[in-house]
Amino acid sequence: MAAVRVEEVLAAAEEQEAEKRRSITVEKELELEFDLGNLLALDRNPPAAAGLRGAGPRREALLRALARDNTQLLVAQLWELPAERAGGAGGPLVAQLPEPTFRLPREKPPPRPRPPTRWEQFARLKGIRKRKRTSLVWDEQAKEWRRRWGYQRAGGDPARAWLAEVPEGADPEEDQFARLRREKRERVARNELNRLRNLARAHRAGTTVPAVPLHPTGHQSREELGHVARVARVSTASLGRFQPRLPKESAEPPSRSSGKKRRFEPLLGNLAAERSRQLELLRDMGSKKPVLDITRAVNKQLRQEEAEAAAAKGKKQSRRGKRGRRQ
Repeated sequence: MAAVRVEEVLAAAEEQEAEKRRSITVEKELELEFDLGNLLALDRNPPAAAGLRGAGPRREALLRALARDNTQLLVAQLWELPAERAGGAGGPLVAQLPEPTFRLPREKPPPRPRPPTRWEQFARLKGIRKRKRTSLVWDEQAKEWRRRWGYQRAGGDPARAWLAEVPEGADPEEDQFARLRREKRERVARNELNRLRNLARAHRAGTTVPAVPLHPTGHQSREELGHVARVARVSTASLGRFQPRLPKESAEPPSRSSGKKRRFEPLLGNLAAERSRQLELLRDMGSKKPVLDITRAVNKQLRQEEAEAAAAKGKKQSRRGKRGRRQ
């Protein structure tokens, strides 16, 4: 067995220690800029231009080494942040990231907040707080835990029970099963109407064009309810194909393209018509008199007349009120 010198052993140990230290120590001429909130590191050191030329294995190795060194510096900065154990002493170590420095752009605008429903507005006004209840309750008849609402709920559907109790003061000849089914249909219709109102309110809040107001007191016209029903039906993924039909509603589902569509002239068509259109456009641009829009002028005149009539009506009512107080 060959004798091993102590100097060789110490040199090998020092070389191994230097290799480990080299794997976590990165030397840079310019310090990197860190944004730990976004886990971002900016390296302003110019790379070696000779190594980045071409697309060979040397370039890939240089890019991998550069990415590895910058990642090592970023991880070293993360280890300097305050950290804590998540889920107890045996949990993973979680670092507390600071606030981001750079504001990264979004691909799409942030979603708008959903407008509150009528019940949410009423609960906020009255100070009603939402209490979380369990979804399962004990059913005494079935002797098992069942859902609180929906299919196979606890207690069953009263409209499908084999026995119905006659309420006190009710007509004994009245069919209680028919009454329960009628009340259930009314509840379903009322909930559907409330859902349509909330969807119409959310659709009106998300558009910039002011829509017809939907009165919350139940005094809606037929056109308003029809508009709300169309908006709610088109909002589904199937365009309302699988939604239950309302009474006296058309069987054809509405289309998303029911409004006006932009139509473009073909690129290769009647050259004489295109020439006449271009000449008319140049003639309008060269004329000193502006082009009169008949529809816009008529609408403006009608709005002015309506405003004058409303103002005159208000003055007349105010005069009547003053005359009555004098008497």
